[in-house]
Amino acid sequence: MVVHKNIRVSGKVQGVCFRASTQKKAVETGIKGIVKNEKDGSVYIEAEGTEEQLKSFIEWCNKGPVGARVDKLDTTEGELKDYKSFEIIR
Repeated sequence: MVVHKNIRVSGKVQGVCFRASTQKKAVETGIKGIVKNEKDGSVYIEAEGTEEQLKSFIEWCNKGPVGARVDKLDTTEGELKDYKSFEIIR
């Protein structure tokens, strides 16, 4: 069963290729959705996949790419949007 998660990652997560790395990880794990930088310095992700896929993806988001420092990660359930791919929103 596919579920939707809203994920907000805070810390040193902008200027460290977090969005591009998130997209690469999402494609590897079969996650569909979006990732974008927020004005407050956080990164916002909408991710859709199975519980197993999301568990692995969220574990990765908790660390991020080399150079990132994740201080806080919040996830909430959301309504399915039936994304077809994983896109970086600029």
